[in-house]
Order: sequence, then C-alpha cells, then structure tokens
Amino acid sequence: MQLDPNKLYFLPLGGSGEIGMNLNLYHTRGKWLMVDLGITFDQTPGIEVLMPDTKFIEEHAQNIVGIVLTHAHEDHIGAIPYLWSRLRAPLFATPFTAALIRHKLHEAGLKAPVIEVPLSSGVDIGPFTVDFIRLTHSIPEPNALAIRTAAGLVVHTGDWKIDPEPLIGESTDVEALKKLGDEGVLALVCDSTNVFVPGQSGSEGVIRKNLIDLVGKFPGKKIAIACFASNVARVASCAEAAMAHGRLVGLVGRSLHRMDEVARKLNYFKHYPPFLDKHDAGFLERHEALLVCTGSQGEQRAALLRIAKGEDKNIFLEEGDVVIFSSRQIPGNEKSISYLQNLLVKKGIQVVTADEEDIHVSGHPCRDELTQMYSWIRPKILVPVHGEDHHILEQANFGLAQGIPYTIPPHNGDLIVLADTGPELVDQVFTGRLALDGKCLIPYHGTVMHDRHRLMSTGHAIVTLLLKNNAFKTPPSVLLIGITEGDNLQTLTNLCISAIEEAFLALPIEDRADDQAVSNMGRIATRRVLSNYNGKKTLTHVQVYRV
Repeated sequence: MQLDPNKLYFLPLGGSGEIGMNLNLYHTRGKWLMVDLGITFDQTPGIEVLMPDTKFIEEHAQNIVGIVLTHAHEDHIGAIPYLWSRLRAPLFATPFTAALIRHKLHEAGLKAPVIEVPLSSGVDIGPFTVDFIRLTHSIPEPNALAIRTAAGLVVHTGDWKIDPEPLIGESTDVEALKKLGDEGVLALVCDSTNVFVPGQSGSEGVIRKNLIDLVGKFPGKKIAIACFASNVARVASCAEAAMAHGRLVGLVGRSLHRMDEVARKLNYFKHYPPFLDKHDAGFLERHEALLVCTGSQGEQRAALLRIAKGEDKNIFLEEGDVVIFSSRQIPGNEKSISYLQNLLVKKGIQVVTADEEDIHVSGHPCRDELTQMYSWIRPKILVPVHGEDHHILEQANFGLAQGIPYTIPPHNGDLIVLADTGPELVDQVFTGRLALDGKCLIPYHGTVMHDRHRLMSTGHAIVTLLLKNNAFKTPPSVLLIGITEGDNLQTLTNLCISAIEEAFLALPIEDRADDQAVSNMGRIATRRVLSNYNGKKTLTHVQVYRV
C-alpha cells in the first residue's frame, strides 16, 4: 500500500462502530501518529478484556513517531501494558494520565518512555505538532488534540462534555477552541456517544449537592456509594457528603486506591483527610461509615459484588443499610447489574439508583453541546467516532444539518484521506480484536474463541478409542460435558457408545487401520446421536490409541 506523503490520512483501528477499544491513526510525510490505545471488557468465560488487533500498524512500527493519550480512561489507555512492546513508540500524556500509565507499565514490568506534557501546552512529534486543549469529562485532565500538519489542522476531541462546574480541574478552554476555529480546521474527529440525547449532559456540581442531600436522608445507617473509580470528582463529592454528615470515607476497591494515590500526588484531593482502607473502615460504627466502592456494573471481581455475596472479610452490609449507585448502566451490563442489585435487596439493603435520584451525569456531549463545539471549531469535515454504527451515522447527519460541509462515518479499518475538497475512503486495512486469555493474547475471532463459544452453547463430547489388531480392545469411552445430566446422561452416553461400535463394524477393513478414518467415524457417529438429542452440532473430540 503506497501512501502519498503530502496527504493527511485518518485510520481508526478501534472505537468506530463500537464504544471502547479506541485506537486512531494519522499519517503524513511517511510517519504515523497514534491517538489512544484502549480496551473494553468482555463476558466470555476466561476472557478479561478485549483490545484492537494492531497487526496492520505493527508492520509499520518503525514509522510510528508517538502514541498520544487524550485521557486516562481504560478504553483509551488500557491496552498499553499488553500492546506497547509490539509498537515501542514514545507515549505522550498530561500529568494525571502519565502517572496512571507509569503505574500500569510498572505492574507489567515494562520500561517505556512516557513524556509528560504540561496542561494546555504542546509538543512536536515528527511531522505533527500536537497541542493539548483543556476539556471537561468524567476524569481529570481530558484533552482535545489540535494536530497540525502541512496538509491541514485536525481537532481530535477524545471524550468530552461541557461542564460549567467540573469540580476537579478547570472548565473547558473555550477561547483556545475558538482560536482553532479562527485558524481554520480541516477536520473535527468527534465523540458520538450521546448524539441521540437532546439538551446538555449536566454538571458534576449539581450531583455533589444532590449526593450531600441524599446521604443526609439515612442517619444511623451504613451507606455505600458505587461509582466509577476514574470519576475523581464524584469520589470527591462522596467525601464532601461524608464530611457534611459526620462520616468517614472508606475506599473499597483496588482501582479507587490507585486513583486516590495519583489524585493526592497532583493535589486534586488536597482538601480531604486521608481515606480509610477497607480494613480500618470495617471497624467503623454504621452511622460513621460512608464506603465508596467499585463494581457499579456488577463486575465479577469488583468490590461491591464480593460484599453482596459476603465474600469480603472486612466489609459487611446488613439489613437496613443503603447502597447508592451513582453511575450509569453501561449497555451489555444489564444482567450483571440486576443480579447484584437483587442480591442486595434480598438481604434487606435499600438500593438507590440514578433512575430514582439525580445522582449521575454523563461524561459525553449531548446534542446542544455538539452544536456548541461545531460553532467554535467550524470544521470543513466532521469525522464521527467513539460510537456504534447508529451513533456515528446520526452524528454525521446531525453535523451536515448544522452546516458542516463534509462528513464521513468511518468503520474500523477505513483509510480516509482528509482534504479541503472533502474526505475520501481510499482503502481498507486489516482490523480485528485481541482477547486477553490469562496472560496470552489470542485473536477474538480465531479458533480458540470459536471453540469456546461453541462449548458455551452446545457442550463438549470427548471420545477415546483403544484398538488392538484393528478391533476394540475395550469398549469406547464417551465423556459428555455440558450436554445433559442425571439418568439421561447415562442413557445418552450408552447410545453414543452403541453408535460408535456399529459405525466401526461398518468400516471397510483397510479403514480400520487408518487412525484418521477411525477418528472421523467416531466423530460422525457421536454427533449424529447428540444432534438427534438436542438439535445442535456439539464440539466433539476423538482420540485413537493402539496397543
């Protein structure tokens, strides 16, 4: 693939057509600039996280001049410990994000160059000049990137919203955004998450007031608040609510302690006394405690589910206690959240969610905020990203209706030229997903995951055949896993054994001496029986031994 060095190309490998796993590439003058390198979480047994397959850009790794991180959410930086060694390019981030990246690299045993960029400043990276523009979001130090090249200026928003009272950090740098618009912006690459939501996303300042009032409604009761650990402003609001009602804050969840450590180092929590760990918080009287917990999405290994199951040795919730979910329900997590909340309710614990109280706001722009950003930036081209297909297409249409001349809704793998005459899709490159399986990265749509999904839906049959002189030395052994149980299991096993014996007798004499022919015979005979039983094509493994 030959790229024109004088043109500016945009290529998403993750985050376009999905929410999460953000990985975007820019190319000019023979060099690549990467923006973000994130993960998403998965419900497949054995798989912890998913991340973009970087096979394409690995082939051009020598031409990557840098990896720029817009902010510190996992869907933007979470893949760094797993994929950086394949890319080996310097990492650029503002202080809060840089601190969390260093922590991740240290845990992974990696030494990578992390260049800390001061807030509201810039850096030259090969043929790219990148300025970090202050925005607001649900984590400290979110940045838009003003990416200047000889072929034009691109504004890459990352995740953002317009919050007049963000509580942690300063508000959006409107003047800097307007100056970019005055300079002339070729393309705006923009967050699409809330494009269907009218109005504005709301402010953290309002949520703080509501949390303080809500905590005051439960005197004498132990209160736990579930929120995203990365929402440092929300954790600070929990601290304010505790202080207002004479309570002490205990943090329950490893990621909360990591965020607390970084936030204190950068003076974001300088007004709050040290928070308690769960061991010390466990000794508090019910009326003294306000617990901030991870696990608002019902994650299997997170703090709140362990507490609900009674698996935490330090923290206990009892009948009459209160759990407040100061978070949104991420699509795909409905079942796990419902399971968690039902566990709590069955114990007599009162559950309060954002459906009943105004205790959560989104970190992404709604339609009025998108309109405002368009008016500041005034781009020639709108490239919607960070959304599923219907989000991206809706923002493309919305941008055109707001007067933006050109737009293009990308998919992962689309190689797009950004030019004054409009965007053009010029090629498509390989893209996919990698799954973290224990310590290994495997293709999500490869053989291993295909077999695992089949195991989940159809079960597994293991057949062992022991032959001597081209005849069975012992009867076939059949082990059925995840297909049936009880008396029916023995009946079905016997039917499989009988079918294998009959099929073996029907084999030509010369085929009985062929291990592959015998194996195929056993597989076909077993599958025929099981298909008649459940109508599914069960994963079947046959091993032939000869003595």
